[in-house]
Amino acid sequence: MKLPPLLVVDDEKNMRLSLETVLSGEGYEVRLADSAEAALKLLAAEEVFMVLTDGRLGGMSGYELLREMARRKPGLPVLMMTAYATPKLAVEAIKAGAIEYLGKPFEPDELLHAVARCAERHQLIAENAALKVRAGEAYRLEHIIGDAPKVRELRQLIETVAPTDATVLILGESGTGKELIAGAIHSLSRRAAQSYVRLNCAAIPETLLESELFGYEKGAFTGAHRTKRGYVEEADNGTIFLDEIGDMSRPLQAKLLRFLEDGSFTRVGGTQELRVNVRLIAATNRNIVDAIQRNEFREDLFHRLNVMQFRPPPLRERAGDVGLLARHFLRSFSLRLAKPIRGVTPMALQALEAHSWPGNVRELRNVIERAVILETGEEIRPASLPDFEVESRLRVGAPARVGGAVAGSARVFLGPGETLGDALLRFEQELIEGALRRSDNSITKAAGELGVTRHALRYRMSRLGLLPDGTVDEEGEASPASRPR
Repeated sequence: MKLPPLLVVDDEKNMRLSLETVLSGEGYEVRLADSAEAALKLLAAEEVFMVLTDGRLGGMSGYELLREMARRKPGLPVLMMTAYATPKLAVEAIKAGAIEYLGKPFEPDELLHAVARCAERHQLIAENAALKVRAGEAYRLEHIIGDAPKVRELRQLIETVAPTDATVLILGESGTGKELIAGAIHSLSRRAAQSYVRLNCAAIPETLLESELFGYEKGAFTGAHRTKRGYVEEADNGTIFLDEIGDMSRPLQAKLLRFLEDGSFTRVGGTQELRVNVRLIAATNRNIVDAIQRNEFREDLFHRLNVMQFRPPPLRERAGDVGLLARHFLRSFSLRLAKPIRGVTPMALQALEAHSWPGNVRELRNVIERAVILETGEEIRPASLPDFEVESRLRVGAPARVGGAVAGSARVFLGPGETLGDALLRFEQELIEGALRRSDNSITKAAGELGVTRHALRYRMSRLGLLPDGTVDEEGEASPASRPR
């Protein structure tokens, strides 16, 4: 890693040139300034990894330069040199921010040792920053793969929202890429170089979640032998991602609501109010409206989180993306497992596209990994894919069986003399009837379960002749129509 130059500030020309000779001989690039004023001008235009300055300069002194640099360039190492070395001046220099104090004349090795320590410090800081960037590479926007219109709109919205500090709420089924969206937002934000902290609220017991989130003081509870910073403090000036926030208890939701107001919080067992500056991104796979109606999630917290809302589409609504994602995962796992599999056969691709993918992209990823492990040829064949017998019975938000048919399954068989259109209408009717039974004939609740609007459901019911007596509409009025069948 190439070092930036270092800056030598001395009003004696011979001293400047001597230092340049010694330092250049060790491979350092050197910039020279004959006054503090010239040094500040150079620092405003160019990056350096450290400054060597004389204590006594014409005009602004070296000590005044130290104090000004502490304001303009905090953290930049400064080494003070002086021919008038005294303990009092050494203390003054260290207080002003100097990392070391050398009395003239000094041995070249003494100077080079101090410079080498500053060079090593700069490289460690730069390497740490590079590691942070690489750690966030798994969340680049380009990793949100898909050509479906909803996916393109999602990427565009991420690019628009990421540079702001707006709070974000991500709502979507399990496996749709909520964590990927959160990471992409952080990587494109102004906080990208700062901490990105992730916390799965469902993975931590309720009794521990508050202390993990906000930290605790020594002695707050049995086993609290020391004060511990929480996740919000670790994320200061960066981003915190709270996954599965729908599983957070209501008492903790109230504390999170207060935290969202101004970034203030109190550690468990503490009395001192602390404050941080973090951007919060939250996600849940729960039906947030149902959770609010059941009094499991605070409505005021929902509105506070819901500044910018993202809803990644389930894979079954992303026409054409199954093959695209399958080939992407195939390249990844073929390389990782060192297997020369170059593609997917048409029959295998047809099987993949026929599946309803209740587990969404995560399920597809697992299926391709399994296929790569099992496949012995150069292309993935249907035999390497699961039969989806269990998976086909899964459907988010609905029971396994509806009206005698398997929900989410493509296994709908034709009856004697029945056409494809007849079978589809029959299956649609069975799904709607089952949803109405479970919702006590409430069209609004049935529409929510089926994932359509109330008006769309009424239209489908009317087309199928399914407007039974006692069906309750959104306004609570019973439908006057009767079932003709």
